[in-house]
Amino acid sequence: MTRLLHAFALAALILLAVLSFDARLAVVRADDKADCTKGSGDFQLRGCSPIIKSGRLYGKLSSRKKLTVTYYARGIAYSKKGQYDSSGRLFEKTIRKENLAVDYYARGIAYSKKGQFDRAIADYDKAISLNPKFGNAYYNRGFAYRKKGQFDRAIADYDKAISLNPKYVPAYINRAIIYRMKGQFDRAIADYDKAIKLNPKYANAYYNRGNVYDGKGQYDRAIADYDKAISLSPKHVPAYINRGNMYKNKSDYDRAIADYDKAIKINPKEDVAYYNRGTAYEKKDQFDRAIADYDKAIKMNPNKASRYNSRAWAYFRWGKAAKGLPDAEKALRLGPESYAAWDTFGSIHEAIGDKTKAIDAYRKANSLDPKHEMSRENLKRLGITP
Repeated sequence: MTRLLHAFALAALILLAVLSFDARLAVVRADDKADCTKGSGDFQLRGCSPIIKSGRLYGKLSSRKKLTVTYYARGIAYSKKGQYDSSGRLFEKTIRKENLAVDYYARGIAYSKKGQFDRAIADYDKAISLNPKFGNAYYNRGFAYRKKGQFDRAIADYDKAISLNPKYVPAYINRAIIYRMKGQFDRAIADYDKAIKLNPKYANAYYNRGNVYDGKGQYDRAIADYDKAISLSPKHVPAYINRGNMYKNKSDYDRAIADYDKAIKINPKEDVAYYNRGTAYEKKDQFDRAIADYDKAIKMNPNKASRYNSRAWAYFRWGKAAKGLPDAEKALRLGPESYAAWDTFGSIHEAIGDKTKAIDAYRKANSLDPKHEMSRENLKRLGITP
């Protein structure tokens, strides 16, 4: 009898242990599901992976449709981490299992992130054929067309996205960007106005509208928009840089430098801020400071002809033409079709006494841009008819 009681007790303990293990497993899998469908980053991956591996949710076998959602969620997690090859493979699995518009759409985004815009467009096409009212698919296809330089097709897709959702702020923003690129400034401003009306706290809408006002030469309006962008987003480096550019255009070099200083303080690796601050110092005839900033900009981005040309010109204006010659030569190697680089090259050779090379360089500059007055005047000064 004693043995029998011991046997029952042992069996009860084993059963309790099994039940406790199953309860813990259910809790873990409930957490897995929450992380997989609502988490982000590594939490989302950790949540989805055991579900896919086991084929179970809450300790029960899952339907193919539920597992497809899990594949999709893990694909999104990989996309967020920038692992687009992994995300693309997972979306391919969901496409084979369900053939849903959202899966083609998600894979299209992965292709787009990899710069494979033709493949992205093909997936967006399929998503739209499966769901003709899929506004995000039109929007993202428009983005892919924009990247390919097919602006009219991009605008048509943004139009469709807006018709499906008149409050779709990113579609207005991106359509405005294209209008600006096409030189249709008033249309661009109208779209930014609409975006701002829908979302008055969207800093980039003000920033981009400021860029359009810059294109129209309306510097004060541009500054007002950059002010607003900065007030909404105090670390908006491009807004500081572009506001600095507007002050420089207005010959307010100290304010320009202050804005470039702020941009550099926020992001010490922003080469454009160093370069633009260098141009402002040069306008103030502070050539040593200008060259120091050009040095930093070139070190950060050594493949831009304009940087070498500006440093060469600064040396020329500082009375150190010979020291600027290597930069002038480098600028021409990087940008052989730059009239400004040829003009600088000519000015330096004229300064060091090589009149023949100076004339050849000015002629080249004039051929590249016949409307540019400086090279024409330089030729006339040397007794040459342009």
